[in-house]
Amino acid sequence: MRKMLLATVALAFGAAAYVGGAQTAEAKTFIAIGTGGPTGVYFVVGNAVCRMVHKEAAEGRSSGRQHGIRCSAPSTGGSTYNIGQISQGELEFGVAQSDWQYHAYEGDTPDKVAPFPKLRSVFSVHPEPYQIIASKDAPEIDSFMSLKGKRFNIGNPGSGQRGTTEVLMNLFGMGTGDFALATELTSTEQSNALCDGKIDAYGYTVGVPNAGVAVATDGCDARIINLDDEKIKSLVADTPYYAFATIPAGTYKTTTSDVTTFGVMATFVTSADVNEDVVYEVTRAVMENIDDFRSLHPAFANLDPQKMMKDGLSAPLHPGAARYYKEKGWM
Repeated sequence: MRKMLLATVALAFGAAAYVGGAQTAEAKTFIAIGTGGPTGVYFVVGNAVCRMVHKEAAEGRSSGRQHGIRCSAPSTGGSTYNIGQISQGELEFGVAQSDWQYHAYEGDTPDKVAPFPKLRSVFSVHPEPYQIIASKDAPEIDSFMSLKGKRFNIGNPGSGQRGTTEVLMNLFGMGTGDFALATELTSTEQSNALCDGKIDAYGYTVGVPNAGVAVATDGCDARIINLDDEKIKSLVADTPYYAFATIPAGTYKTTTSDVTTFGVMATFVTSADVNEDVVYEVTRAVMENIDDFRSLHPAFANLDPQKMMKDGLSAPLHPGAARYYKEKGWM
């Protein structure tokens, strides 16, 4: 098993260590961030974090942070996969929905995500409304219950969208047998499958706007339906990590009026075992370059650092992140 957890590779001049919160240039610390599908916003989040970390790096330049951190953010299976890989030391950081952060830390749904009491928060990112995107050839789909007898993509195992879809299936007393076909396509595959007529609808938890959703809405006139009936209102009222969200008219070609749905937050998480200085430097890199970060995706446009340090976070803050926030006087 590849053990990447803060593996410090000593170069020819020998090993180096953190000194006063900075690492000497001779050593490199390699970190990996779990993201999601390559067309999703999680992938952008992870690579945006890496971009900020590398921007801050001083090695080879006359100014900057001599932290020695090098970062990669590969495409992965999503929220619960990322948490699981962090718990096993295969990833240092990951992006995860706020609900799966909650369940992993609390350990209350072990059949969905492995209990992980060492899970720690770093910051939250963008809101993530759960969306059901329906084919133009299935105009009768106007609620979750109307998916009965339809070909519906429930999402790949380990993804946040699969988890939220299963929450709704339980809420409405439905199982996979209630669909004419329950596929397990990834976020990369589902829009093309919808446009090709292989499925009637899919569920997707993702920031807005999203290029993958646009493939379906702008490419083959699919539409996003409202999810605001009484059962869903009760679900949101009873669940601390859910909130209603609005997808504004004009977001996509077929979004001719505001769509009401509910959702979670995308959160950036790590393990208590990850070095405090590394988490501090990663947090600092993002927050000190927040304008650049915001510019990398429309979903990031309204990010507020003082909200990012608390919104959607149920696991305790990692001490490295907390150190930065305290230095800024935010806590």
